[in-house]
Amino acid sequence: MDRTENTTNVSQNRLKKEALVKEYTEKANTAKGLVFANYQGLTHQQLEGFKNAVRPMDAEFIVAKNTLLLRALGDKVTDETKGNFEQPTGALFLQQDIIEPLKELAKLVKELGIPQIKFGIIDGKTVTGEDVIKLSKLPPLPVLQAQLLGQMLSPISGLHRALRWNLQSLVMTLKAISDKKQ
Repeated sequence: MDRTENTTNVSQNRLKKEALVKEYTEKANTAKGLVFANYQGLTHQQLEGFKNAVRPMDAEFIVAKNTLLLRALGDKVTDETKGNFEQPTGALFLQQDIIEPLKELAKLVKELGIPQIKFGIIDGKTVTGEDVIKLSKLPPLPVLQAQLLGQMLSPISGLHRALRWNLQSLVMTLKAISDKKQ
């Protein structure tokens, strides 16, 4: 084998890795949330099924080398979480809605017992695997918004009932007095 062929292969390999790091960095910088999981034990069909399930939710699950992920994430990974990148790692990039893709991930974990969720970064905060599962149990955003609106309207409707009751009781009292006089 010629030495120039070997250096050409190495540089092409390095260029591919640099392109992947750049792609992962862009995805990580635009994502609202990231979840990292050990995907060992999942078959290719199960992985592809999960990827296809989260794609319409504007999320993407990738399987990457830990060194490339660490370079792409940069300072998003702290010293405490760096130890999670020793076993095979898949990354779930959550672009828009955070909850729906997490529900899909939790469903996969419940059905198969794998993948093992290592940790996540949601809105710049590090969360544990258990916290990721708790987040997946939240209702969808429109439901949360409706619940919040209901809570905000509750005092107003209570005031309305109290005022209406007072008026109604005044009218009933006046009617009773009027009936008594007749």
